Amino acid sequence: MKVEEALQILKDKGYKYTGKREKLIRICAAEKRYLSAKDIMERIKIDYPNLSFDTVYRNISTFVELGILEETELDGEGKFRLACSADGHHHHHVICTECGKTSSLPGCPMNIMSAIPKDFEVTGHKFEVYGTCSDCASMGAASHR
Repeated sequence: MKVEEALQILKDKGYKYTGKREKLIRICAAEKRYLSAKDIMERIKIDYPNLSFDTVYRNISTFVELGILEETELDGEGKFRLACSADGHHHHHVICTECGKTSSLPGCPMNIMSAIPKDFEVTGHKFEVYGTCSDCASMGAASHR
């Protein structure tokens, strides 16, 4: 998703444009990884030093509800990133537990799930694979030498 698409979603849903909201979206767009609310707060404080954590977190929550941000949990903490597409394209990720970088997976494991009872209606699911990206793995190997 592009920043302009995210801002259009806000406008279409009746949310007021603010420079703070745009900055929050731009922070997430600049990263190809998940960020904690604290990470986002540290970056936005540079331009908006008086902004409260509650305001930042409320906006993050709104952006998740609107599909602008994707959310996952790493190490017991919520992490956020700009959604991959504005149309809600269904996909899954591999996520580096060291740096938070993500890559999309082709296909969906639900396509091979035959064990779901026929009388059960699936309304959603989540599938993420955690590990270490090659950059972090090589840095870890270098630090063990």
